[in-house]
Amino acid sequence: MDRLKGKTVLVTGAARGLGAQIARRMAEEGARVIINDLNLSAARATADEIGGEALACDVSDSASVAAMFADLSRLTERLDILVNNAGISGLEGDNAARARIAAQAEAMQRGEQPDDSLDGGITDVTDDKWHRMIGVHMDGTFFCCREAVKIMRPQRSGSIINMGSILGTFGRSGGTAYCAAKAGILGFTRALAHELARHDIRVNALAPGWIHTDMTDPLKPMHPMLEMQTPLGRLGEPDDIAWAAVYLASDEARFVTGQTLSPNGGWYMSQ
Repeated sequence: MDRLKGKTVLVTGAARGLGAQIARRMAEEGARVIINDLNLSAARATADEIGGEALACDVSDSASVAAMFADLSRLTERLDILVNNAGISGLEGDNAARARIAAQAEAMQRGEQPDDSLDGGITDVTDDKWHRMIGVHMDGTFFCCREAVKIMRPQRSGSIINMGSILGTFGRSGGTAYCAAKAGILGFTRALAHELARHDIRVNALAPGWIHTDMTDPLKPMHPMLEMQTPLGRLGEPDDIAWAAVYLASDEARFVTGQTLSPNGGWYMSQ
C-alpha cells in the first residue's frame, strides 16, 4: 500500500480492460487517478468506482489531446505518471474477422496451417485501417507524451509508461498494422527515455502477452492453442499487467528507464 501515495496519474483508454485495472491498482496504492477515454460517461463510471476523475478525448487527434491536457491543468498542477494505454485491436465490430478466426482455429486443431491470421493479411488492410491503427497507438502515444513532458520537465520528475505488445517484439502473420504500431511504440519509448533522462523523467514500456480482456475476446477460439503454447499454461489476467505498471511507476523502479517489461507467461520462448 501507498507505493504511489501523493502521485497524480493519467491513464488513457482506461474505462475498461487493462487501463481500468491499472487505474484501480494505482488508486489502491495511494495515487490520485485521472481516467481518460473516448467515452466520457464510461470514463466517469470507472473514475467514480475508484474515487478518481475523468477526462475525454480522442488520443489520435492532437487538438483533442491538447484540450484534454488543458482540462488536466485545471484539475491539478502536477502530473507524476502517464500511462499511454489507449489502443484498438482492429477487430472491433468485425464479424467477418471473428468468423475467419474461428475457421483458422478449427484448421489449426486439424493440424493445418492457415494462410493468414488476425487481419486477413496485408492485402486486406485498407488505407483507413492502417491509418487508424497507427493513429490510435503511435500518434496517441506521441501526442500524450508531448503534452505530458510540458508538465513533467519543469517538475524534473515523472514516469511515463507506454503500452506495447508481445506482437511488437515478435510480429505475427496477418497482424502487420497492429505489430507495426506496437513495435513503433517500443522504439519511441527508448528514444524518449534517452531524451528525458537528464530531466529525471523515466520512460518505459509494457509488452503484454495474451491477456484475458475485451480486446482478446474475438480470439477466444484460439485461446486453447495459445494456452498450450504458453509455458505457464494459461492466458494472463489484467492484474498481471496492472501490477507491472505499478512497479514501473513506483520508486522501486527509480533506476529503470528505456526498458520493455513483457509479462507473457513465457509465450515468447515457445515461438
